[in-house]
Amino acid sequence: MKRNDTINCSLVITTYNRPEALELSIRSALSQSVPPFEIIIADDGSTCETAFLIDNLSPLSHVPLIHVWQEDLGFRAAASRNRAIAETKGNYIVIIDGDMLLDTDFIRDHRSMALEGSFIQGSRVLLSRENSDMRLETKVTDVSPFEKGLGNRKNTLRLPWLSGRLAIKNRSLSGIRSCNMSFFRKDCILINGFNEDFVGWGREDSEFAVRMMNKGILRRNVKFSAIAYHLWHPENSRKQLAENDRLLERAIDEHVTFCRNGIDKYLNQ
Repeated sequence: MKRNDTINCSLVITTYNRPEALELSIRSALSQSVPPFEIIIADDGSTCETAFLIDNLSPLSHVPLIHVWQEDLGFRAAASRNRAIAETKGNYIVIIDGDMLLDTDFIRDHRSMALEGSFIQGSRVLLSRENSDMRLETKVTDVSPFEKGLGNRKNTLRLPWLSGRLAIKNRSLSGIRSCNMSFFRKDCILINGFNEDFVGWGREDSEFAVRMMNKGILRRNVKFSAIAYHLWHPENSRKQLAENDRLLERAIDEHVTFCRNGIDKYLNQ
């Protein structure tokens, strides 16, 4: 048995009122060379169109496809992810946004790269507005590295042998993005998940990473592996960013390892 064959990856997909993009994301998740143990949709208060989509796609899935919804009280990605992660049965969590298209080997790569005492920060390929609109219309999820409308094109290269050599433990906060991240479930619970004091866009993923690193669970960057493509979308409102920056700085300055307003409220319910 290989080192990581006992790892069961629960894929958590965060979404809010963009079912046409979520459909492509789910379809790419259902086409994995190594399927996830389950797919959990972390829904931050979408209307019924998202529920209808998930119901329609469920018969196509050979793994559980679970919809975890919370009331729409504004941008609450931290709470949405906590609710979804609390429902997971796998021992390893992979999180993406609901407008990400996954390479066929995405889950395989996250599982093979998982290492105790660390979490993974993956990269992404940015799709242009024109490329994204084409995919939303045609529902094509496969991406060629040679096609037009790709930003960060080097991130389309899959070189697993090189990826493993480059994935060195570090404490950097640069480029933390929860649209392609993975970690052991037990480590997430150890720091009490995402901090729900964060509302509005920004920094909840960085603060999560800070508490992980303060606890000794270090970051590993995965390049040339775990490839994902991000559909174009307008920027979210930054009006809460100053307050979120303050919460992040507190976690850094005070070496915080545990948040009070976290995942524990949803566990064992």
